[in-house]
Amino acid sequence: MKILHVVTLHTPDHAFGGPTRVALNLSKVQRAAGDDARIMALGDGFEGPLPRQVEGVPAHLFRARHLLPAFEVSGITSGALLLAARRMMRGADIVHVHLMRDLVTLPAAMLALASGTPLVLQTHGMVDPTENRVARLTDLLGVRRVLRGADAVLHLTETERLDVNAVVAPVPLTRTVRLVNGVRPQQIKPAREPGWPPTVLFLARIQERKRPEDFVAAMPAVLAEHPDARFVLAGPDTGALPATLELARRLGVMGSLDLVGPLGHEEVLAAGRRADVYVLPSIEEPLGVSVLEAMSVGTPVVITRTCGLGPDVARAGAGRVIDSRVGEDGKNAHKVAAAVLDLLEPEANSKAGKAAWNLVNEDFTIDAVTAALRRTYEDVVRRRAHGLTSSSPHGT
Repeated sequence: MKILHVVTLHTPDHAFGGPTRVALNLSKVQRAAGDDARIMALGDGFEGPLPRQVEGVPAHLFRARHLLPAFEVSGITSGALLLAARRMMRGADIVHVHLMRDLVTLPAAMLALASGTPLVLQTHGMVDPTENRVARLTDLLGVRRVLRGADAVLHLTETERLDVNAVVAPVPLTRTVRLVNGVRPQQIKPAREPGWPPTVLFLARIQERKRPEDFVAAMPAVLAEHPDARFVLAGPDTGALPATLELARRLGVMGSLDLVGPLGHEEVLAAGRRADVYVLPSIEEPLGVSVLEAMSVGTPVVITRTCGLGPDVARAGAGRVIDSRVGEDGKNAHKVAAAVLDLLEPEANSKAGKAAWNLVNEDFTIDAVTAALRRTYEDVVRRRAHGLTSSSPHGT
């Protein structure tokens, strides 16, 4: 099967995060199974020629043109990409678009509809009801059309399914399929030696929505009980790093904070193995791949209830799930600190770490996710072969 994954952006530091990581993870397993899976995206931040492969996956990358700088990622595009997409879609069995309100994935989805190529959309929690006028206009001009015309629309959580249906209201979609994110199984890390200085890890894009300042603000309470603890702040800066570091300076904890910047995929796993606790106090996180990667090596996690993995982590005992509502001080630091301190207790850490590893291996392996996606692809192709167009209901 020839599968074309279309994502918005790929950068050397993986600053765009989730959708590109998901497309790469899916493509690698699909190619190992014999499919011709490849990705198409804008490339930005590269010195010299754009790479033709990313992690062994053929990549059709095109220089990003910053057409509307005020809209950041949503305002970049490439005419050459869209021309190439139109050509490549004619030979594809499935076009899998990782959709957001932008000038890459939305026009690519519209091209797939125009070409008659079977279209699968995955929104990654990025298409939801909004009061933003530009976003609402985008919905009117194209988003609703592609959602209604797609052969299948994938959602991570029930909340995401309801959000997408709210965008296309009043007529709900009937072609929705739940597909969680998945990661490759890993060996569980060995138990820590007694007396080993604890390490607490934040690994994600450093942006306001992911609340890196809550991570830093929790440091004094943890250091009061574990003065030798190290706090690792990893990931590309997408706007929140200066304020986060300024807070660390005001709190006097810079000496315990390690700023390591963006990490490659294997470095991400290595950082998870070195950590005793992974923390992501994000306001919203549909189904964070970074959380799954931490758990895949046996590291317990601290996440909020607005994270799509919250119910799974709580059920399995794979970490601590805290309230995402902030206190009177406008921060969530005391909840983060309490959860981290709880998980730094050796017995609690060992129990939660094993539960985290089991949870990933039972419910969130990339092989199981890709197998489920393959069934969706085959259903789409079968329905097309029988003359059932995307306007015909085929279950949820």
